[in-house]
Amino acid sequence: MGSSTESRLRFSLKGSTGLIVAVAVVALLLVALPAYRWFFAISLAIGVGVAALLYLWHRYKPIQDEDVDHKRPLGL
Repeated sequence: MGSSTESRLRFSLKGSTGLIVAVAVVALLLVALPAYRWFFAISLAIGVGVAALLYLWHRYKPIQDEDVDHKRPLGL
């Protein structure tokens, strides 16, 4: 009896459906709980900062072929 209940309650959030649910949850938290606004703003600023640093690092110092040890690790 337990396994049939579990299989009926199991669902999957894949692809764009999962993204929409995640955005809706974040929006709900930002509206309902004001303390999350600061957390979200600081997290977003840190994420954008790290992304910008990584972008600039790889733009001006790209990986060369010599930097990669195992170009064909499976021998294919």
